[in-house]
Amino acid sequence: MDVAWNAWWGLAVGVVAAIVAAFVVVAIARQIARAAGRRKEWPGILVRRARWPFRLLLVVVGVWTAIVVTMPATPMRGGIEHVFLIATIAIGSWFACELVLFAMDLSTSRYRIDVADNRVARRIRTQIAILRRLVVVITVIVAVGGVLLSFPEVRVVGASVLASAGLVSVVAGLAAQSTLANLFAGIQLAFSEAIRVDDVVVVEGEWGRIGEITLSYVVVNLWDERTLVLPCTYFTTKPFQNWTRQGSALMGAVEMDLDWRIAPQRMREHLADVLAHTDLWDKRASVLQVTDAIGGYVRVRILVTAVDAPTLFDLRCQVREEMVDWIREQTPSAIPHQRVRVEGVDERDPEAPVRVAPQRRSASVFEQFPVRQEPATVTGEQARLFSGSPEAEERASLFTSAMPVVDQAKLEVSEAVRDRRTPE
Repeated sequence: MDVAWNAWWGLAVGVVAAIVAAFVVVAIARQIARAAGRRKEWPGILVRRARWPFRLLLVVVGVWTAIVVTMPATPMRGGIEHVFLIATIAIGSWFACELVLFAMDLSTSRYRIDVADNRVARRIRTQIAILRRLVVVITVIVAVGGVLLSFPEVRVVGASVLASAGLVSVVAGLAAQSTLANLFAGIQLAFSEAIRVDDVVVVEGEWGRIGEITLSYVVVNLWDERTLVLPCTYFTTKPFQNWTRQGSALMGAVEMDLDWRIAPQRMREHLADVLAHTDLWDKRASVLQVTDAIGGYVRVRILVTAVDAPTLFDLRCQVREEMVDWIREQTPSAIPHQRVRVEGVDERDPEAPVRVAPQRRSASVFEQFPVRQEPATVTGEQARLFSGSPEAEERASLFTSAMPVVDQAKLEVSEAVRDRRTPE
């Protein structure tokens, strides 16, 4: 038998040669990656991620090339080549996705979120997470479109669809309105920095941490280990609280309704002692003020600061417990009391039954229960929130720096001088 390159046995030899060549290339690439992996870590990660799509792509391309070169001209040749074209598009898209994901994972590993100041890292990680999903979606759409366009019948249908693209786009837009809205909302969240991965937020009255941001929904891990899943459009159309928008440090309040006989100065001294013996307080601010005094009670508000929301929650609970114990043991008279004034019998109606003997207090509440007077010598952070110390004044400037303060007397003098200089 004459040796013909287009004979069937030539096809078998060509296929085997292509497979062997593919394995040789894979072995060489493995040795190069192993040598580079001794100095750096990323070659090993690349091999683990893109190993299988790379091998399959080499084998499919090699066998397809052998078929094109050596396969005899038969009616089924066109179908076989079409199958290999579809396989090449699919595996090539897989390989491209793995390369992009490897590059994004390599970039993400440079930004750690397990450190104290991780705002920039959380922003970069959020954007990369959205981009990797967007790249995967676009790659899959392009691959599916390439596979469909490889069929002549589909190309004919595509031409007719393009002729009526206006009507089709309107119908598709109406049908996928919610999906497209969530898609664009997810992209907007990633690049507007409204929320980031690991942000502490309050949504729907629930406190939690952003666990995942996708192109269609956001996962919020709540404090009690529940999971709240919300569409991306929720964060672009409804208000919510982001406690870590600019930083993780927070200020929290502990409010207590006490009796009028409470001594705020003594409470301040005990608060300073409590904060001095705990590592939860970040030493930025600690304020105790009486914010209200109506309804027979005195409302005492304690403001403390901590490095983040979980620490602040524990600090508030500790301060509240310490204050309750101190009030019960040291100043029990400050425990809230309900006072009831009992009226005696009406002397103008002697036949009325006697309920309680009429009594009249000869001294006020403060005269009956004297309270030790404390000198009002406390100033600074412990006494005032917006004045009395450089830190408090700086805090106040955040609310008043944009509002000019006009001295009315100086304003009248300047207007009078201006009127004198104005000619008749």
